[in-house]
Amino acid sequence: MLIRTHYAITLFFVLLFWNSVNDKLVFLLVAMIATVLPDIDSRFSSIGRKKIARVLQFFTKHRGIIHSFTFLILITIGLVFVFPIVAFGFFLGYGFHLLADSFTKDGITPFYPYKIKSRGSLTTGGRIEIIVLISFLFLDIFLILQKIVLVF
Repeated sequence: MLIRTHYAITLFFVLLFWNSVNDKLVFLLVAMIATVLPDIDSRFSSIGRKKIARVLQFFTKHRGIIHSFTFLILITIGLVFVFPIVAFGFFLGYGFHLLADSFTKDGITPFYPYKIKSRGSLTTGGRIEIIVLISFLFLDIFLILQKIVLVF
């Protein structure tokens, strides 16, 4: 999926959990940053074009270990112990990126190193993805407006 779709999906879930977190700004920022991180292993992504990402790309392949729930769980556990304030936002943003990518034709290997793939029929940048993007944008706007109305 394209990054804009990942942002729209992650924002929707951030808004759903908004009232359940104490540090809302940290939660929002961490989730939105985490939703782009899985694509650091791709030379074609915005984050993967950075020079520092090239070192990582030498050791990994796109949609390999970094695109797995195994990696997500290990990093999240580490964050819980070292920097707990960011753990849930990281888990949410990164996790929904992986979930969304599992519906694409390329899919992901969810439980790396096991080679079983989880894939769907969605073409990255295709018509269905555009429909998904627009749907989540409408849902995001609805939830934002709902939260604004509840404040007043």
